[in-house]
Amino acid sequence: MLDGVLFFPVTPFTASGHIDRDALAEHVARGLDAGTGGVFAACGTGEFHALDPDEYEEVVRTVVETTAGRVPVLAGTGGQLPLARRFSRVAQEAGADGLLLLPPYLVESPAAGLVAYTRQVTEASDLPVIVYNRSNARFTPEAAAEVARLDKVTGFKDGVGDLGGLSRTVLAVRAALAGTGKPFQFFNGMPTAEVTVPAYRGIGVELYSSAVFCFAPEVSHAFHRAVTTGDQDTTDLLLRDFFHPLVSLRDEVPGYAVSLIKAGTALRGHDVGGVRPPLTDPAPQHLERLRRILDAGLEIAGRTGEEAGR
Repeated sequence: MLDGVLFFPVTPFTASGHIDRDALAEHVARGLDAGTGGVFAACGTGEFHALDPDEYEEVVRTVVETTAGRVPVLAGTGGQLPLARRFSRVAQEAGADGLLLLPPYLVESPAAGLVAYTRQVTEASDLPVIVYNRSNARFTPEAAAEVARLDKVTGFKDGVGDLGGLSRTVLAVRAALAGTGKPFQFFNGMPTAEVTVPAYRGIGVELYSSAVFCFAPEVSHAFHRAVTTGDQDTTDLLLRDFFHPLVSLRDEVPGYAVSLIKAGTALRGHDVGGVRPPLTDPAPQHLERLRRILDAGLEIAGRTGEEAGR
């Protein structure tokens, strides 16, 4: 069972476009030293969509070796069914502890198709699976309850943001698993999840992804500490001066949910290369705005951290 701030590392590329294993190992080591409850390799922030199976194996194995059992490592899988099954087997062979099942490629599908897709992916490996409710993989409460009953499905991550629908899903899954004793967790997987954390916590979903942890773990921890201790003033301050401005910048260009994270990591002195097409790296004026947002967040995190330590 996962807890705390969850780390979704970027995938560094060299100038020639290859996986930069050394930079990835350093990136993950920094995240471990900063304190995380789990590492999710080659997922959305890690540009899963842009990796071939050999590169994927290289990323997952590097993260597993660097983590060395300190925290669980989960790997992304998904896309076309044959590839999703292949990625799942590769992740297991590379030593991952679990999988995050991303949406199938492109097509819309009925609930029954999503259930069948999930079932066949889970059968490809022995790893536990967290199902990601997002984009073209939108599970009805009934479908979510059905996949939750699958032996290897241990979590449901929401990236849709329909809180009414998610509330019904949470209740349906809990009812389906009542009396089974099966461990199961719900996750907030919205982009820049912190801005929706207060709302998600209101319906019992406390775990969340923190892409910001990649480049500003101090801010991620300050926010997590504030929301879990009921420090509303700090929560509001970080939302107002850091997270909401970051979201406003993110929303100006498609793909910035990943591009800004890589750029922010570089701003903190760790070159991880740019993003692969069809994503684009941030424009110079956006980098300057990101720098100002980052400075504001680090100032608040530093100040509130000192106050918390008194």
